[in-house]
Formats: sequence, structure tokens, C-alpha cells
Amino acid sequence: MAREMLVGAPRERLLAGMPVTERTIEAAGIPTAVLEGGSGEPLVLLHGPGEHAVKWVGVLPGLVSTHSVVAPDLPGHGATSVTGGPLTAEEMLDWLDALIGATCASPPALVGQIAGGAMAMHYAALHGDRVARLVLVDTLGLAPFQPAPEFAAALTEYLAAPDAGTFDRLWRRCAYDFERVRARMGERWESLEAYTLERMRAPGGREAVGALMEQFGFPPIPADVIARIAVPVTLIWGRHDLATPLAVAEAASARYGWPLHVVEDAADDPSMDQPERFLELLRRVLGGGEP
Repeated sequence: MAREMLVGAPRERLLAGMPVTERTIEAAGIPTAVLEGGSGEPLVLLHGPGEHAVKWVGVLPGLVSTHSVVAPDLPGHGATSVTGGPLTAEEMLDWLDALIGATCASPPALVGQIAGGAMAMHYAALHGDRVARLVLVDTLGLAPFQPAPEFAAALTEYLAAPDAGTFDRLWRRCAYDFERVRARMGERWESLEAYTLERMRAPGGREAVGALMEQFGFPPIPADVIARIAVPVTLIWGRHDLATPLAVAEAASARYGWPLHVVEDAADDPSMDQPERFLELLRRVLGGGEP
């Protein structure tokens, strides 16, 4: 019991005062931790590899003021445990379909970051009638995963030995201004770091990250799959992304006609680097301010 309380404490501290409730739902047979709040049109947030729903704390208060927000922990991440080994891509998409069916009264907007964005694209190609629109944030899947050497080195070091040092060194590549992000979050940063490391070091943590990247992160999505996406798509990108450079987003925008919004002074996580600007853009997109 003492260990369970220790594990849960950082997550509880992160969620303290947040205008969301947390519950566990069954989605395709997987007990799934979900944060929910607000009212209005449904909005589903899909985080990236090695993260969890709590990473959205900087923008959750703003989003729940206008939408019915659903933020799950992806399978094998956060408080969503998976037994029997990592899921296949098909199983992950079945899970997402069941999650949407259990939490959304109408087709939601899917906001996916990094591998969460690639998953959202695959899902929309299969189930376009169950999605209202896609917002892809520094997403993978539009080109082979070829990060800048300094990002690749920090990521490899972190995955080999996730601890406070490697976590901070990776985040110095993920954020445009790491010190600003850490200062803005204050004590919440310590809780975010502690909880993320706890889950990464838990049995199956790194395997779940590897599986998510293998299924949705490393390979580019085939053109025929992207061609089946019939819902509106918008790209939001940090100008200084070292994992998937802005040029990838610019090429996709030109090729598919998807509007692209560039967030200045941000790297691969604009919601962390520039939460106010990210919220402004997302509200504009979701409110119909652009096609």
C-alpha cells in the first residue's frame, strides 16, 4: 500500500486543482485511465510516447472552458496498464475506437501530438465518420523519423537509463526554452518529472514506448492511407522542433492543403513551451475560424 501511495502522489499533485475528474473505463478490454472535464463539443487529446494524459495540465483549464475534454493515458502509459505485452497497431486503433465510443456523445475532434498524431491519422483513415476533425501537433508519420543528431543522442540516453539527469537533458531538446518551461510549472515540474520517470521505469514502460514508436512513429504513413482521411486536418508545429523539423510540416501542408500554424519559440511540444499561444490556435481551429 505504501508503494502505491508513493507512485500515485506525483500524479495527484499534478492534478490538484485541475478542473477535471479521473476515472477508469474499459476500452477494448483495457482498463484505461481517463481525465474528463468541461462541456460542449467533444475533444480527445492523444499524448506522445513516454508521456501520459497529465502532461496536458498547462492547457486543460483553458480547453474545458469551451469543450468536453477527454484525455486518456495511452495503453502501457501512465495509469493504463497492459498485460500480455505491447499491443499491435490494430489493437491500438480498436482501443481508440472503443474509448471514443465510451466517452463521446458525438464525433470528437482528435488532437494528437507526436505518435498520438500518427495514431489519430490512421484512425481517421479507417473511421472518418467517427471523427469531426484532426489537429496534428508536431506529429510523426508524415516522413521517416530522422531527428536531429543531438535530439537522437538525448533520446537514446534517456531510453537506456531513465533518470532525472537523462530526463532533463532530453527535455532541453524537446523544449525551446527548458528553463522557462520549468519555471512556469514551478512545483508541478518536479511532480511531472517524478511521475514520468516512475512510469518509464515500471515493468513494461519502455516496451510500451518502443511499441508505440514501432507502430506509429518510425515509418511514414502510406500515401493511400492519408488519401482516405476525409475530415478537416490542421497542423500546429513548433518552429524549432528537433524531432520532426518544420520542413516536414511545410511539405505536408503544401501537398495535402492542410493549414499550418507555426508556434514561435517552441520545439516539439508547443503546449508546454507556449501554452497560451497553443490554446489560442487550437480554439481558433476548433471554433471554425479556419477550414
